Amino acid sequence: MLNLAGTQPGDRSLPRRRLLQAGGAGLFGLSLPELLAAETGRAGGKAKSVIFLFLFGGPSQLETFDMKPKAPDAIRGPWKPIHSRTPGLQICEMLPKTAQVSDRCTVIRTMSHSYNDHSGAAHYIQTGHRWQVPIGGGFNVTPDDWPAIGSVSQFVEIQNRKSVQGIPSYAVLPNSLGRLQEYKVQLKRPGETAGWLGRGYDPVTTRINKRDSKDNPYWRDCTDEELTFQIDGLVSRDTLNLNRLDKRRTLLEQFDDSRRQLGRGVVDSFSDFQKQALALVTSEATRRALDITEEPAEIRNRYGRHLFGQSTLMARRLIEAGTRFATVHYDCVDGYSWDSHQHSNDVRDHLLPTLDQALSALLEDLDDRGMLDETLVVCVGEMGRTPKANGNWGRNHWSTLFPAVLAGAGVHRGGVIGETDGDAAYAVTPPVTPEDLAATIYSALGIDPEFRIRDAQGRPVPLIEHGTVVDELFT
Repeated sequence: MLNLAGTQPGDRSLPRRRLLQAGGAGLFGLSLPELLAAETGRAGGKAKSVIFLFLFGGPSQLETFDMKPKAPDAIRGPWKPIHSRTPGLQICEMLPKTAQVSDRCTVIRTMSHSYNDHSGAAHYIQTGHRWQVPIGGGFNVTPDDWPAIGSVSQFVEIQNRKSVQGIPSYAVLPNSLGRLQEYKVQLKRPGETAGWLGRGYDPVTTRINKRDSKDNPYWRDCTDEELTFQIDGLVSRDTLNLNRLDKRRTLLEQFDDSRRQLGRGVVDSFSDFQKQALALVTSEATRRALDITEEPAEIRNRYGRHLFGQSTLMARRLIEAGTRFATVHYDCVDGYSWDSHQHSNDVRDHLLPTLDQALSALLEDLDDRGMLDETLVVCVGEMGRTPKANGNWGRNHWSTLFPAVLAGAGVHRGGVIGETDGDAAYAVTPPVTPEDLAATIYSALGIDPEFRIRDAQGRPVPLIEHGTVVDELFT
């Protein structure tokens, strides 16, 4: 949730500790030359921006990009492989559109880590650091979480005065991870926030509601009235709630109305950080970028009118407007989704078709617009699925092996990295870790993954430890 004061929602004070951190010789004690030194890069630094498609819950490697047609019946899966435009790469028949654009991306088959838990793995994948909470010990974001890659890139960009005025540098769509999940308590899964770096570097997060507890907007067409991409936490619920505005009015009218209301003395009660946030999210540039109705119907149909497709399109719109890092969550809504323990019909009827449509459309659209050469696209889950399936072709958690798809910003077109065993259980070639993936993203952005920043205790810590840039991606 957007809150640049570094405090909990509703708390308008700025703690003395954070003021001390932000003052003096520079934020966290870093001088401008030190910050500029962070932007060196090893992979050429060709990415001006990143679109991070996060398939939360864990897509199966055996039903996507690591088909094993010769495996035993209990392992190989219910669907057949098809040829793609990448030599030697067969992918699931449920991904036909992706097969036709595989010559614009590279598939990593050998992602791997040992944190076999959704929340912890979500933190691991989005930060490049293992979560400090033990496996099974928690579900929600904490102040001690490592900053997301998007937060760090925003930190460097803002301090180097390279951010585009009036456009969020780091955005999360369509909701914070976990918001639509049905549990006894409201979840906000770790990984997407700035953690100990400070709430001022949290993402600008949008908010899309579902119709009721059984609704899944990822699996159906959404109306324009639903797709407002309202900024979550714009102001407190007591002062202004955009949801209370007439849903029939346009997003432009809603923002204009909110700005008029904010001008009636409300802004005076906020801190300077919050005033900056309000100026950002009520800017003309942000307002126009978040208006999905400005896109031609043909483009919107190509991405799919479901929530994942329209959110992926929104990420492209924000990147085009100047956002540096946009994360799109394909979230778990009904308790399973990509966490498909026993939902093979859902994988067939909803998950794979919506992924296929949105991912292929994004790669084509970016390429057609001349944006793919400067935009790094990362599509990945936090884990894979067990090789052995149950009777309904559901599979359990398996963080030991899972795939990732990368494209753009110098990534080799039509590549495959890594070999796996006959059951898609283990990597035969050296695996790619979350640390490696994070180092690669930083490097593509021109940020040295070995650069050191000061943590909340003032200690210099490297952005990534024990991570190596996957140079094979760029050869």
